[in-house]
Amino acid sequence: MPEQKRVNRRQALNLLTEVPLLEVGQRADEMRRRIHGSGPVTFIIDRNINYTNICINQCRFCAFFRPEGHEESYLLDQASLFRKIEETLELGGTQILFQGGLHPGLGLEYFENLFREIKSRYPVHLHALSAPEIHDLARKSGLPLRQVLERLKAAGLGSIPGAGAEILSDRVRELISPKKIRTSEWIHVMRTAHRVGLRSTATMMFGSLESPEDLVDHLSAIRKLQDDTGGFTAFIPWSFQPGNTQIERSTASGLEYLRVLAVSRLYLDNIRNIQASWVTQGIRMAEVALRFGANDLGSTMIEENVVAAAGVSYRVSIEEIVGAARNAGFRPARRDTFYKVIEYYD
Repeated sequence: MPEQKRVNRRQALNLLTEVPLLEVGQRADEMRRRIHGSGPVTFIIDRNINYTNICINQCRFCAFFRPEGHEESYLLDQASLFRKIEETLELGGTQILFQGGLHPGLGLEYFENLFREIKSRYPVHLHALSAPEIHDLARKSGLPLRQVLERLKAAGLGSIPGAGAEILSDRVRELISPKKIRTSEWIHVMRTAHRVGLRSTATMMFGSLESPEDLVDHLSAIRKLQDDTGGFTAFIPWSFQPGNTQIERSTASGLEYLRVLAVSRLYLDNIRNIQASWVTQGIRMAEVALRFGANDLGSTMIEENVVAAAGVSYRVSIEEIVGAARNAGFRPARRDTFYKVIEYYD
């Protein structure tokens, strides 16, 4: 079989703006087959614990954050966290997605102690702390970023979620999140994490104030870093939800979502897994996405608060996820954080 040439920047822009959607989807589906063959569609059982909504960044696109002292602000205590973890394990969960706002009162020692407590009590993988959170811990501690990551890893951090990327274009970041770390800083955190042996996912929030060129800038930054480190396990594009935010804009349509997902599959030839986001699109659209390049349905997401704060709240059961995979013509399988299959659903 001839070697496939990489999609370049000009071709990616054309795929985003000119090529018929079904043609883009067909090409992405073909690429999925080249990578995964007749492999299964996977998912993980986990819970997204947002330990605090207090955040100094106060991004314009975010409906979740509250300033310190606000009547709706919170910081979960350990007993509440432990109950949530125990409930997750009882439901067959293997991973805790643990992230929150940039709380001014929480330092490196807080997370080290918490992670040690969790790992000493529960057999659960900690997929925790976004790049902005880790960057903030390094800033507050005055320690080198690598040392911060090594200490968090020693305390029990298992991998890092890709949150905080939004669009890796400083032009867009200035418009939607002027206080948040810049593109180069997000890349630096991920590069350093990969170098100390922590794998991560990569994400992209589209549909806010970016252009097609900005989307390609984002994909290019992710592809280049993956070329350098190989540390990304998966890529997850998801659509901006404007409800209760400071940005007035209509939500990206399902057709726009499918196009961005398919182009992501075609452009990111060095990232094995592409997740379909039922959290923002619903399970039926996620099912369609499995024929537009996606090979994974993400998580059962026992709990989710950030997207829900924008007024979008989909919930799915294991049976619905399994059914979606089967309806699309695939064998469903439950996986762990690193995409090792734990159980097939035959």
